[in-house]
Amino acid sequence: MNQKLQDKPLSSEARAASLGARVDAAPTLDSSALDERINRTLHAAAEKKALDLTILDLRGIASFTDFFVIASGTNRRQVQAISDEIVEQLKRAGTRAARVEGYQTAEWILVDYGDFIVHVFDEKARRFYDLERLWREAKRVDISAEQLGSEISNLKSEISNGKPETSNVRSEISDL
Repeated sequence: MNQKLQDKPLSSEARAASLGARVDAAPTLDSSALDERINRTLHAAAEKKALDLTILDLRGIASFTDFFVIASGTNRRQVQAISDEIVEQLKRAGTRAARVEGYQTAEWILVDYGDFIVHVFDEKARRFYDLERLWREAKRVDISAEQLGSEISNLKSEISNGKPETSNVRSEISDL
């Protein structure tokens, strides 16, 4: 009986799954089709220099939420700053978090918005829990760094257009 099992070769997907590796042919979605709140979440995280932003589309494989937004920070303060910025920007837009967990230890902060959940990890915890592998059946949403960068710079220019130029204020003070 053992001989029969050994004679059958595994498919590349089965081999990769048995080794815990990601399959390169994982389906992806375009980020332009995302909810505005998720886009705000991505921008808030990117403003605080979050690393390795990932979105997993869980529709069809999980009943408790539709999306995971996953980000990493390099230390406790950055992880907290990323989650603070996300919560603050979404609150300003009219969306409050249902709950926030793990803020004090800041190894893994979970911010629950119902139809999407934000996970902000420190690098070590992200590698340990590896949600991307755990939810490998989920579709990945393609997030281009160029797209995030250009949209963030547009947002910053909109904000700076509403504020007085600090260089002008400095020159006026020095003229006194």
